[in-house]
Amino acid sequence: MITRRTLAAAAAALALLGLPAAAQDWKAKYPELTLAVIPAENASGTVERYTPLAGYLGKALGVPVKLRVASDYAAVIEGQRAGNIQIGYYGAASLSRAVMTGVKIEPVASPKHETGISGYYSVVYVLASSPYRTVADLKDKNLALVDPNSTSGNQAPRFFLRRAGYDVDKFFGKVFFAGSHENAVLALTQGTADAAANFWNSAADNNLARMLTKGIVKDAQGRPMTKDDFRIVFKSDLLPGDAYAVLSSLPDDLKAKIRDALLALPTADKAAFDRLSDGKDLGIIPATIQDYQPVIDMLRFNDEQRKKS
Repeated sequence: MITRRTLAAAAAALALLGLPAAAQDWKAKYPELTLAVIPAENASGTVERYTPLAGYLGKALGVPVKLRVASDYAAVIEGQRAGNIQIGYYGAASLSRAVMTGVKIEPVASPKHETGISGYYSVVYVLASSPYRTVADLKDKNLALVDPNSTSGNQAPRFFLRRAGYDVDKFFGKVFFAGSHENAVLALTQGTADAAANFWNSAADNNLARMLTKGIVKDAQGRPMTKDDFRIVFKSDLLPGDAYAVLSSLPDDLKAKIRDALLALPTADKAAFDRLSDGKDLGIIPATIQDYQPVIDMLRFNDEQRKKS
């Protein structure tokens, strides 16, 4: 027979172990967790890049972690809004948009790049063989963006180009969303765009460099291309880095375990960590929502400009 004395003894034993009674319950409620990532590259490439991370997290947390490759940035936002995605990997703008639209999430960790910081830049590429050497040369030309909720592939170019005197929707002849960072580059190489926005961590680590390493960048005639075939005509200010974010509704001990597992990844499973950036990143550091306030402000500015136009 279970008595109050029995329950009290059990609670005391858990306290002595440093494990609150509530901490024992989360595995029953969450026998499986879902990690969803934004589509920076094609689906198969994303699966190959993040599957080792999902496996590592499953071992570290003690429950299976299922990888979900989102079809677009909004899918991660809405999946976390619905509570179906416990861990989301975001760009700064998509994370900020989620928070701005009421999704209850908490950023917990961010990758530290080879530059020693977690931030990155937005750049606009053109082909080196083209006559375009500045943004001004792209008047009435076609610009490939990435996704409405992409930081480097939409929000940052709009904000920083406007600051430089170029209204994206009025200056370019055609602006379209390619769907992923890879697709934006491919639109440029295949001639459907004259310029393409993308992310850039450093000269050695950027989406274009990763695509070149995989050998998937070819010109319209099928010739393999190199970094010398591209030119950057615009670069933004430094942006806050991507982040892993967890549902605020998760038990505190589970959120702590996820954060600690991510921070430990570079040493606990170096192969899985290196796979995420092709070995370029140096580590993973803590992140908080305060880190993304500049991006929230940037999105609010862009939203106001869109309403005015």
